[in-house]
Amino acid sequence: MDDKLYYEMFERRVCDEMVRICTARHYLEGQLLHSDDINQRWKEFAPNYMADAVSQVAEYPMVAVAWAGYVGMAVATWWDKDWQACSHLPYESLHGKRGFDDMDEHITQNLLGMVLDGKEAVALADLLSECATAAIGFIRNENAEPQSVRAFHLFAHAVNAMYAVGVAIALQRLGYRWKNTL
Repeated sequence: MDDKLYYEMFERRVCDEMVRICTARHYLEGQLLHSDDINQRWKEFAPNYMADAVSQVAEYPMVAVAWAGYVGMAVATWWDKDWQACSHLPYESLHGKRGFDDMDEHITQNLLGMVLDGKEAVALADLLSECATAAIGFIRNENAEPQSVRAFHLFAHAVNAMYAVGVAIALQRLGYRWKNTL
Protein backbone atom coordinates (compact mmCIF):
# COMPACT_ATOMS: atom_id res chain seq x y z
CA MET A 1 0.00 0.00 0.00
CA ASP A 2 1.36 3.42 -0.87
CA ASP A 3 1.80 6.11 1.79
CA LYS A 4 -1.00 8.33 0.54
CA LEU A 5 -3.56 5.54 0.75
CA TYR A 6 -2.22 4.43 4.14
CA TYR A 7 -2.66 7.90 5.64
CA GLU A 8 -6.09 8.37 4.05
CA MET A 9 -7.25 5.06 5.51
CA PHE A 10 -5.81 6.02 8.90
CA GLU A 11 -7.65 9.36 8.82
CA ARG A 12 -10.89 7.61 7.84
CA ARG A 13 -10.60 5.19 10.80
CA VAL A 14 -9.92 8.06 13.21
CA CYS A 15 -12.79 10.07 11.78
CA ASP A 16 -15.19 7.11 11.94
CA GLU A 17 -14.35 6.60 15.62
CA MET A 18 -14.89 10.27 16.40
CA VAL A 19 -18.24 10.22 14.58
CA ARG A 20 -19.20 7.16 16.60
CA ILE A 21 -18.32 8.95 19.84
CA CYS A 22 -20.19 12.11 18.83
CA THR A 23 -23.23 10.14 17.68
CA ALA A 24 -23.35 8.19 20.96
CA ARG A 25 -23.38 11.52 22.79
CA HIS A 26 -26.06 12.96 20.46
CA TYR A 27 -23.84 15.63 18.92
CA LEU A 28 -24.00 14.03 15.46
CA GLU A 29 -26.35 11.72 13.62
CA GLY A 30 -23.81 9.23 12.30
CA GLN A 31 -22.51 11.41 9.47
CA LEU A 32 -20.18 14.33 8.91
CA LEU A 33 -21.89 17.49 7.75
CA HIS A 34 -19.51 19.60 5.69
CA SER A 35 -19.14 22.34 3.10
CA ASP A 36 -16.51 22.83 0.41
CA ASP A 37 -16.06 26.44 1.57
CA ILE A 38 -15.33 25.31 5.13
CA ASN A 39 -13.00 22.55 3.95
CA GLN A 40 -11.07 25.05 1.84
CA ARG A 41 -10.44 27.27 4.88
CA TRP A 42 -8.80 24.32 6.63
CA LYS A 43 -6.41 23.93 3.70
CA GLU A 44 -5.45 27.56 4.27
CA PHE A 45 -5.31 27.35 8.09
CA ALA A 46 -3.70 23.93 8.50
CA PRO A 47 -0.05 25.02 8.04
CA ASN A 48 -0.40 27.72 10.72
CA TYR A 49 -2.37 25.39 12.98
CA MET A 50 0.27 22.69 12.63
CA ALA A 51 3.03 25.20 13.44
CA ASP A 52 1.19 26.05 16.66
CA ALA A 53 0.15 22.50 17.55
CA VAL A 54 3.35 20.56 16.90
CA SER A 55 5.12 22.34 19.74
CA GLN A 56 2.34 21.17 22.09
CA VAL A 57 2.40 17.46 21.18
CA ALA A 58 4.96 16.31 23.75
CA GLU A 59 3.40 18.00 26.79
CA TYR A 60 -0.22 18.49 25.72
CA PRO A 61 -1.11 15.96 23.01
CA MET A 62 -4.86 16.22 23.62
CA VAL A 63 -4.72 20.00 23.22
CA ALA A 64 -2.72 19.67 20.01
CA VAL A 65 -5.44 17.48 18.50
CA ALA A 66 -8.60 18.85 20.16
CA TRP A 67 -8.06 22.52 19.31
CA ALA A 68 -8.52 21.61 15.62
CA GLY A 69 -12.11 20.71 16.51
CA TYR A 70 -12.58 24.19 17.94
CA VAL A 71 -11.16 25.67 14.73
CA GLY A 72 -13.65 23.61 12.73
CA MET A 73 -16.53 24.83 14.89
CA ALA A 74 -15.40 28.43 14.53
CA VAL A 75 -15.13 28.28 10.74
CA ALA A 76 -18.53 26.56 10.46
CA THR A 77 -20.02 29.28 12.66
CA TRP A 78 -18.49 31.97 10.44
CA TRP A 79 -19.90 30.17 7.40
CA ASP A 80 -23.38 30.20 8.90
CA LYS A 81 -23.21 33.72 10.31
CA ASP A 82 -21.73 35.83 7.48
CA TRP A 83 -19.40 33.97 5.16
CA GLN A 84 -18.87 37.02 2.96
CA ALA A 85 -17.43 38.97 5.87
CA CYS A 86 -15.72 36.10 7.70
CA SER A 87 -14.24 34.06 4.87
CA HIS A 88 -11.16 36.28 4.73
CA LEU A 89 -10.42 36.47 8.46
CA PRO A 90 -6.89 35.32 9.24
CA TYR A 91 -6.08 32.20 11.25
CA GLU A 92 -4.75 34.37 14.08
CA SER A 93 -8.25 35.77 14.67
CA LEU A 94 -9.02 32.39 16.23
CA HIS A 95 -6.34 32.88 18.87
CA GLY A 96 -7.23 34.09 22.31
CA LYS A 97 -5.36 36.72 24.31
CA ARG A 98 -2.62 34.18 25.03
CA GLY A 99 -2.45 33.01 21.41
CA PHE A 100 -2.87 29.30 20.75
CA ASP A 101 -2.94 28.49 24.47
CA ASP A 102 -6.44 29.85 25.06
CA MET A 103 -7.83 29.38 21.57
CA ASP A 104 -10.45 26.99 22.95
CA GLU A 105 -11.77 29.56 25.42
CA HIS A 106 -11.80 32.35 22.85
CA ILE A 107 -13.71 30.27 20.32
CA THR A 108 -16.10 28.87 22.93
CA GLN A 109 -16.99 32.21 24.42
CA ASN A 110 -16.60 34.73 21.61
CA LEU A 111 -17.48 32.74 18.49
CA LEU A 112 -19.79 29.99 19.72
CA GLY A 113 -21.43 32.24 22.32
CA MET A 114 -21.19 29.79 25.22
CA VAL A 115 -20.52 30.58 28.85
CA LEU A 116 -17.05 29.17 29.57
CA ASP A 117 -18.01 27.26 32.69
CA GLY A 118 -21.55 26.61 31.48
CA LYS A 119 -22.98 23.14 31.05
CA GLU A 120 -22.87 23.26 27.23
CA ALA A 121 -19.24 24.44 27.06
CA VAL A 122 -18.07 21.90 29.62
CA ALA A 123 -19.87 19.05 27.82
CA LEU A 124 -18.38 20.16 24.50
CA ALA A 125 -14.86 20.31 25.97
CA ASP A 126 -15.36 16.82 27.40
CA LEU A 127 -16.53 15.52 24.01
CA LEU A 128 -13.54 17.00 22.16
CA SER A 129 -11.23 15.61 24.81
CA GLU A 130 -12.69 12.13 24.32
CA CYS A 131 -12.31 12.44 20.54
CA ALA A 132 -8.72 13.66 20.90
CA THR A 133 -7.93 10.81 23.28
CA ALA A 134 -9.26 8.34 20.72
CA ALA A 135 -7.16 9.95 17.98
CA ILE A 136 -4.03 9.78 20.11
CA GLY A 137 -4.76 6.11 20.78
CA PHE A 138 -4.94 5.48 17.03
CA ILE A 139 -1.64 7.29 16.51
CA ARG A 140 0.07 5.28 19.24
CA ASN A 141 -1.27 2.01 17.84
CA GLU A 142 0.62 2.70 14.61
CA ASN A 143 3.92 2.40 16.54
CA ALA A 144 5.57 5.27 14.70
CA GLU A 145 8.91 6.45 16.00
CA PRO A 146 8.30 9.66 18.02
CA GLN A 147 9.21 12.84 16.10
CA SER A 148 9.55 10.88 12.86
CA VAL A 149 8.11 11.89 9.51
CA ARG A 150 5.57 9.07 9.85
CA ALA A 151 4.51 10.26 13.32
CA PHE A 152 4.06 13.79 11.95
CA HIS A 153 1.86 12.56 9.09
CA LEU A 154 -0.25 10.45 11.46
CA PHE A 155 -0.69 13.47 13.72
CA ALA A 156 -1.59 15.71 10.76
CA HIS A 157 -4.23 13.26 9.54
CA ALA A 158 -5.69 12.90 13.04
CA VAL A 159 -5.89 16.70 13.24
CA ASN A 160 -7.64 16.80 9.84
CA ALA A 161 -10.24 14.37 11.19
CA MET A 162 -10.69 16.48 14.33
CA TYR A 163 -11.29 19.61 12.25
CA ALA A 164 -13.91 17.79 10.16
CA VAL A 165 -15.67 16.57 13.30
CA GLY A 166 -15.62 20.09 14.76
CA VAL A 167 -17.24 21.41 11.58
CA ALA A 168 -19.93 18.74 11.72
CA ILE A 169 -20.66 19.38 15.41
CA ALA A 170 -21.10 23.10 14.77
CA LEU A 171 -23.29 22.60 11.72
CA GLN A 172 -25.47 20.12 13.63
CA ARG A 173 -25.67 22.58 16.54
CA LEU A 174 -26.73 25.31 14.08
CA GLY A 175 -29.59 23.16 12.85
CA TYR A 176 -28.19 21.73 9.63
CA ARG A 177 -29.16 18.15 8.79
CA TRP A 178 -28.61 15.71 5.93
CA LYS A 179 -31.57 15.58 3.60
CA ASN A 180 -32.84 12.10 2.94
CA THR A 181 -33.92 12.24 -0.69
CA LEU A 182 -35.21 8.66 -0.86
